[in-house]
Amino acid sequence: MSIALDNPAAVRRAAMDLLARREHGRVELTRKLRSRGAADELIEAALDRLADEGLLSEARYLEAFVSYRARSGYGPLRIREELIQRGLARGDVEQALRDSGINWRENLQDTWQRKFAGELPRDVRERAQQGRFLSYRGYPPELIGRLLRGALDD
Repeated sequence: MSIALDNPAAVRRAAMDLLARREHGRVELTRKLRSRGAADELIEAALDRLADEGLLSEARYLEAFVSYRARSGYGPLRIREELIQRGLARGDVEQALRDSGINWRENLQDTWQRKFAGELPRDVRERAQQGRFLSYRGYPPELIGRLLRGALDD
């Protein structure tokens, strides 16, 4: 049984239900409410009110997303791209990555250690395999190269 999102109270309740589960960005929350049948003008009014009350915060969403993805072993390039695809402003994303306090070098080392048991590549094929994996995860090529040469701490 779905609830009709045809009045401000219903749209607000649906938005708060989504925010209770996890932080959402405004674009993502708008998309979800729209897919549930809410009208755009009701969505905008509800989200404006939630933002004014501090219940909807792009900064909190960015912080939570960056932290979660970094703990999952993803690098700054991949996280940046995912957030931009989710409709967040590039400047806000860049600021969130800078403010995260994450040591991407350590994060890269941990991800590599978990996946490859800390074994440096023995040949060109293994080096390419490890490099592709870490690149897909979103780490900068210069850090990957230094790691795979055994010179990450230099």
